[in-house]
Amino acid sequence: MKNVKWIFLIYAIIAAFSMAGIGVAIGEQSILGFLICIVILIFILGIGFKTKKKWREEGKL
Repeated sequence: MKNVKWIFLIYAIIAAFSMAGIGVAIGEQSILGFLICIVILIFILGIGFKTKKKWREEGKL
């Protein structure tokens, strides 16, 4: 547990919930819900990759 990068775990959990939300929105035939979940997913993945790049450059990874 010492080597766990908690921020990346949180990003992954939020992204997984967003992906699940996409499935629920499709099932409910909600275009607005689908679009919101897609935007959240893209935003979270972008933040995650940006953070990973920053940490690599700083030598934290």
